[in-house]
Amino acid sequence: MTLRLAVAGLFAGALALPAAAAEWDVAFPWGATEFHTVNGMAYARAVEEATGGEVKLTIHPGGALGVKANESLRAVEDGAVPMAEYGMFQNVGDVPILGIEAIPFLVKDYAQLKVMHSLVRPIWEAELEKRNQKPLYMAPWPSQNFFTKKEINTFEDFEGIKMRTYDANTATMVARLGMAALQMNNADIVPALATGKLDAVMTSGSTAAAQKYWEFLDHVYNTNHLWATNVLVVNLDYWSELTEEQRGIMESLAEKMEPEFWAISEAEHAKRMAQLQENGMTVQAPSPEILAKMREVTADMADDFVARVPEAGPIIEEFKARTAE
Repeated sequence: MTLRLAVAGLFAGALALPAAAAEWDVAFPWGATEFHTVNGMAYARAVEEATGGEVKLTIHPGGALGVKANESLRAVEDGAVPMAEYGMFQNVGDVPILGIEAIPFLVKDYAQLKVMHSLVRPIWEAELEKRNQKPLYMAPWPSQNFFTKKEINTFEDFEGIKMRTYDANTATMVARLGMAALQMNNADIVPALATGKLDAVMTSGSTAAAQKYWEFLDHVYNTNHLWATNVLVVNLDYWSELTEEQRGIMESLAEKMEPEFWAISEAEHAKRMAQLQENGMTVQAPSPEILAKMREVTADMADDFVARVPEAGPIIEEFKARTAE
């Protein structure tokens, strides 16, 4: 073979090489059976198929990569993991505006949550970009509940209960209800229930069913006191290594699948409440008197939030205008 033919053969081989490949680990704090994790796995399969195997996302549920829920934003920012899904409400210490939807009793339902997202999402995305990450999709948890050992018949029954909370915002709410707040990640809840460190938990029915709360708690109260959304993000340094086509595929799939994930979330509440009842838990709404008192003692928390996060003020005003009944 002549030198010219050999060089030509090498050049042709180089042209035949596949596009840049990426195999990324993705941190998920939720258990393998929780719907957010299942959604993430569906997205990963879709990405791998659509890119012809060029981009492979390996979902690691249950904090298996050692990244806690409230450390996820920083882990992605620093590149400790290429991608992660996390609850924005659990990372307000890093980006306070992420907690706006969790102001007690501000958002009523999925329809209002969509209004809130339409107003605040561009700000969320810009703030996360400053922290070296790009949001791909966002999906909410279902309606929130209080899970307790004892029955709550009056507002005074909250007094002294050791309640799991998400962050400083929910800790303030719990304190105003007379309870003792213990901020805790998902993975730490069951051990705390088993040892008596906790008497109660605030979360969705999805987490309660996944963690089998009926083994520790007896009552479910659908307080619907706040809303909480998860975001799947990618580190921008890793993102820049992909081809334009690969990035376009991932963005298009995220945009396409996000409404499907919202629909799954919306169906979760009734499904999990039924499951909790089947396993012996009593499911009910708080009495009107208790709910009115809960609203009363937390009524100024929106103002407190705006005092800490001034950019939230115009968003809340516009949200209230658009959702006024």
